[in-house]
Amino acid sequence: MAGINRNEKNDQELSIFYRKAKIGRLLSYFIPHIPLIVAAVVIAFLINAAVLLRPDILRRIIDDYLIPGNFDKSAVNTLGFYYFALISGGALLNYLQHILLNYVGQSIMHRLRTDLFNKIQKMGMPFFDRFSSGRLLTRVTNDVEALNELFSGVLINLFRDVVMIAGIIYAMFSLSPKLAVAGISAVPLIILVAVIYRKAARKNFIALKSIIGRINGFLAENITGMKIVQIFHREKQKFDEFSNIEKEYFKSSLREVILNSLGRPVVEVINNLTISALIWVCAGDILRGAFEYGVLYAFISYVREFFQPINEVADIYTSLQSAVVSSERIFEIMDIENYVEDLTSGIPCGKLAGDIEFKNVWFAYEEENWVLKDVSFHIRPGESVAFVGATGSGKTTIINLMARFYDIQKGEILIDGVNIKKYRLADLRRNIAVVLQDVFLFTGDIAYNVRLNNGELTDGDVMNAIETACATPFVSSLPDGIHTEVKERGCTFSAGQRQLISLARAVAFNPSVLILDEATASIDTETEELIQRSMSKVAAGRTSVFIAHRLSTIRQANCIYVLSHGRIVEEGDHDTLMNKNGIYRHLIELSVNEGNN
Repeated sequence: MAGINRNEKNDQELSIFYRKAKIGRLLSYFIPHIPLIVAAVVIAFLINAAVLLRPDILRRIIDDYLIPGNFDKSAVNTLGFYYFALISGGALLNYLQHILLNYVGQSIMHRLRTDLFNKIQKMGMPFFDRFSSGRLLTRVTNDVEALNELFSGVLINLFRDVVMIAGIIYAMFSLSPKLAVAGISAVPLIILVAVIYRKAARKNFIALKSIIGRINGFLAENITGMKIVQIFHREKQKFDEFSNIEKEYFKSSLREVILNSLGRPVVEVINNLTISALIWVCAGDILRGAFEYGVLYAFISYVREFFQPINEVADIYTSLQSAVVSSERIFEIMDIENYVEDLTSGIPCGKLAGDIEFKNVWFAYEEENWVLKDVSFHIRPGESVAFVGATGSGKTTIINLMARFYDIQKGEILIDGVNIKKYRLADLRRNIAVVLQDVFLFTGDIAYNVRLNNGELTDGDVMNAIETACATPFVSSLPDGIHTEVKERGCTFSAGQRQLISLARAVAFNPSVLILDEATASIDTETEELIQRSMSKVAAGRTSVFIAHRLSTIRQANCIYVLSHGRIVEEGDHDTLMNKNGIYRHLIELSVNEGNN
């Protein structure tokens, strides 16, 4: 539940950046499609004209040919043909409009979704630390999909319905001002109903969107961590958690259904009351012969047509309300700037030598909660160094800062004598490769995971990287070699095999600085020996940084830095530190004892 509350707080935090929907910004996505939209508007006018003309044709048949008794078969057939043509033409025009608007809608959704994903990709690591993947997924999928109806017809249909209402009012006043006033007398009541509905619907839409985000976040987290759930037999507890969130979703969805279901019946009741009022108003005039039956029929038809777009406007308002809430959530992300990484500005750099220096670095993920405290060290080009320490001592934070995933609060980090904040970020990261303990492999094949869609790397380059990483025996044993399918997160490979692929990936990009964060922690002894042999080739001419606890990895380092509570408390090579009889020796002895056990 703590995670859920944190996510709700993050949603509120997002709303600080964006509190009101800017439909105008959404409309800017229509600009490339103006010709098609103009065509749809013209079609909307033609559809309205067809609808408005139909009651008048029937009025003429009733008043000119049926009631007087002077039936003219030819004239009635002609008017009947016109009526049929209007119905058929209207249906065809509706079909064309549907095709046009859905093409426009899908095109706009494609652009909006790619813009949103592009924005998310530009965010720095602090953004992903604060906002869960499930909630971001909801914005890219559910919220963009919620705009589909807006893009594919809501706005055009709203325009068409407003024009239709205006046309019907004009037609009714042309036939009889007295009946026209009676026909539109219910409009204030409908406006009152709409205002009440708006307040209730908006509040529920916001709650519903938030719950959908929580559901997506919960599913993403628990499906990924299903092995842990099953190992610790937490299925029932997780099911109960999910059921509680689903109950909230059920209640909000039910409220939405109730609100939407009330709209049409209320308007329908008002419609029938209005028709009853029309009949009551003109009943005496009809009996006295002062009012024509055809005009009454036309009026009843117009009133029904009048309330039809009002009904549709109510439905459109539902879609519009959903779109407004979704647009708020989408542009909350699009408008965030303080988490965006600028990859292109700064000093361009080619191949760096790999000289790394931390000068009095202080860093905290959250204010004043210092993870690193006055850390200073100097790694010369081509050197191999290791950082060791207890969990939470700041080891992984150091490599995050080297790659500038985060900016420090105090001090300075230099690479080749230049503050890393001055480098073009994209160039800086091209010089650094990181091999993590928790390897992430993408769906595709082994070659794709090594080259990561880099067209400059050929299959030959991939094979060379695999050979350098000592992964050739493993890859060659697979039926399709480097083109063997990699399923989600590499679940069909062992931890050691995934690590070898990750190491080959790092080698393929030929970095100046190679960082291994506990890269051998989850690997068996045989695979570790393979990696150790490969590292002598991989590290040649490169600065190598190890976050490790295994003696075999540490003792090869030129210098070892021991971290404790965010400070460097010891430094030197393996033999020097062992002779000090300090924290390092204690950690090594613990490691050796665990290995013996």
